[in-house]
Amino acid sequence: MALPMRRPLVLDGGLSNQLAAAGCDLSGALWSARLLLDDPGAVIGAHEAYFRAGADVVTTASYQVSFERFEAAGIDDATTTDVLRRSVELARTAADRVTERRGLRVAASIGPYGAISADGAEYRGAYGLSKAELTAFHRRRLDVLVAAHPDFLAVETIPDLDEAEVLADLVDDYDVPAWLSYTVDGSRTRAGQPLAEAFAIAAGCDLIIATGMNCSPARDIDASIDLAARMSGKPVVVYPNSGQVWDADTRTWLGESTFDPATVGDWIQRGAGLIGGCCQVRPDQIRELATMIEH
Repeated sequence: MALPMRRPLVLDGGLSNQLAAAGCDLSGALWSARLLLDDPGAVIGAHEAYFRAGADVVTTASYQVSFERFEAAGIDDATTTDVLRRSVELARTAADRVTERRGLRVAASIGPYGAISADGAEYRGAYGLSKAELTAFHRRRLDVLVAAHPDFLAVETIPDLDEAEVLADLVDDYDVPAWLSYTVDGSRTRAGQPLAEAFAIAAGCDLIIATGMNCSPARDIDASIDLAARMSGKPVVVYPNSGQVWDADTRTWLGESTFDPATVGDWIQRGAGLIGGCCQVRPDQIRELATMIEH
């Protein structure tokens, strides 16, 4: 399945930092996913801010929603199912509010297994689970999210080749275009596998329309765009974080931002077809990026 577009699609930035900027408390174990239960209006507002900044696609707040994580917090399966559906519905509501723009789209976030621990495991991978266990974990969420009719599946922040293979196989069972995006460390996945092997996974899956990198510093993403395009034969998706480092113990970002929208022209020439930001990238930066893409 090809990605039809007259120009690269602009993705949103970090949902959690936009919610925090609006005064939301994200200190609990459920992180931004809690607001799908407690303050859906705040989630709509955060999505709307990115649409108004120029994003063509926003990614749902489902990244950290799982039946296992919610059960540990005392939330039953029926409520978790409702929350997953709601994540797509709230993003769609935000799109409907931006009446001056057409063709706005919603990507359902499929975060990695490691996100359920809320301790940075998604930046390490190698969970010690079998592929059958990973398949069972991801299929439950995918069944619900796909039934809510997102435009895309954002299979994102994947640190591990084994988990990527599982998700690529699962995506083939659903009629929804997806992108497959890794968190990387230099020329390797966060679990230490060669990125060439990781990007090649997308070449064998028709429903994966793009592959690339997210939630990694721009310098690591910049170094591997050509490799992603060559190994997959598809457009590249890139949405770096601010370049700051997440401290799971203090639950804070450390260091200075290195995100620079001015790099977008070079990325497009090298094959990037979906471009945005991840953690700590804000609407003002997405607005600057969108302006550069438009011109």
